[in-house]
Amino acid sequence: MSTKESNELTQDTVYDLLSNKRRRFVISKLRRAEGPVSVNDLSESVAAWENGVEVDELTDKQIKRVYVSLYQIHIPKLDEAGLVDYDKDSGQVRLRSTVSELDSYLPEQADDTPNGIPWEAIYAGIAAVALGMYAGVFLFPDAFAWLSVTALNVTLFATLVVVAGAHYLTEQWQ
Repeated sequence: MSTKESNELTQDTVYDLLSNKRRRFVISKLRRAEGPVSVNDLSESVAAWENGVEVDELTDKQIKRVYVSLYQIHIPKLDEAGLVDYDKDSGQVRLRSTVSELDSYLPEQADDTPNGIPWEAIYAGIAAVALGMYAGVFLFPDAFAWLSVTALNVTLFATLVVVAGAHYLTEQWQ
């Protein structure tokens, strides 16, 4: 009996389905789509993603290589598992509601920053301000006479401890 007929995905089946980056990308792409997507469009999107280029920069060989694997392996496997409906005649693929069974196994789909806080930007900002302050202290000692290196070190360390603590707590509350 196929997984599609039993309407139940086992943990082993889920891990098998998600073990391939192309299948994960297809699921993600279909989640963002407003309706069915053609295998051709999926092939172009996957090829562009894998090659790190825009779709219009792809070669026919790059697209064909992905198309063959999606057509012969990945989409049929997702269809067999009951996660997508695949119409071979029209070449259209759409997600089924059963894809929600994967939610606990996948990272948040909508946003790379689930809590809305761009932590890497915060850390980069702290580093940029600290670098500027250190440069000022060492390159323009008269202008920054009011700021000692020790005070700068303590302030930077305290700021990083507070931000890292907030980051940790925010991640724990999700």
